[in-house]
Amino acid sequence: MPRPALYSSSRHARPQPAAVPVADAAAPLPAASATPASVSTPPAAISKHSLRALWTAIVVLTALLLTSLWLHQRPAARKLTQDDIDAAVLRTLETNTLPSAAARAVETVAPSVVRVVGYSGSKTGSKEVGRSVGTGVVIVDKGIILTNLHVVQGAERITITFHDGLETTASVTGMQPENDLAVLQAHKVPDDLQAAALRSTQDLRPGDQVVAIGFPFGIGPSASAGVVSGLKREFTSPEGKQQMSNLVQFDAAANSGNSGGPLVTMDGEVVGIVTAILNPTPARTFIGIGFAVPIENAASAVGMSPF
Repeated sequence: MPRPALYSSSRHARPQPAAVPVADAAAPLPAASATPASVSTPPAAISKHSLRALWTAIVVLTALLLTSLWLHQRPAARKLTQDDIDAAVLRTLETNTLPSAAARAVETVAPSVVRVVGYSGSKTGSKEVGRSVGTGVVIVDKGIILTNLHVVQGAERITITFHDGLETTASVTGMQPENDLAVLQAHKVPDDLQAAALRSTQDLRPGDQVVAIGFPFGIGPSASAGVVSGLKREFTSPEGKQQMSNLVQFDAAANSGNSGGPLVTMDGEVVGIVTAILNPTPARTFIGIGFAVPIENAASAVGMSPF
């Protein structure tokens, strides 16, 4: 049904007396009109939803204003200076024990160093006699290894033990007798085998620090640090059977079993293959003079020139 019209609470609005102009004060009043005065409607009330939205907008604007003021008043971050960097480095050095250069060199090349054992002669029970122990270094990650020829010469069987403990047999694939070098091919290799980095001896100088790594007397892998004592040295074997030249002389400790091992710079790069020690006494132990074949000669033994 039709919605009734909304009226004010009074039945008839009382007409307001019209203002009488001063000039017409004496004029007679007009007769009262029989038509009732027009009805006025109050303004619609603001809904709760609109009021909530209004307050939300006010709060958001206030928060943005406060954030802007805070960002502008916050002091700018101080610039990092060289003094700050120096102080941080100094504090690190004072509070942390860093590994030595020799330790870093050994850690770099150790995965490429192998134990080489040559067996010859007959068996006594379960043991093979005529065993010679030496060292080798992986120069190609397919299992190509450099060692000394005198370690494996005449051996009927050669075994290789890698850094991860894997033991396998190997074959001699190349020789360089004038430099007492042999090239071995391992029959099995670890999945993650690493080849050593090689470095030319052209920029090597007496006094440069080096590390010799190997299995002296079968113990190892063992490392000893020293310096390059000289270049282009000559050496004659105690038996007088072989004379070698263009050798690197060093004073890092080396003994029987170090033969074939790498001579390494502080960057962990191989500059030579340890091949002999000088000792005029029958003891044949180290007295401070060792010799290594330059890596250029050693690399040519496998037909490669990395420089």
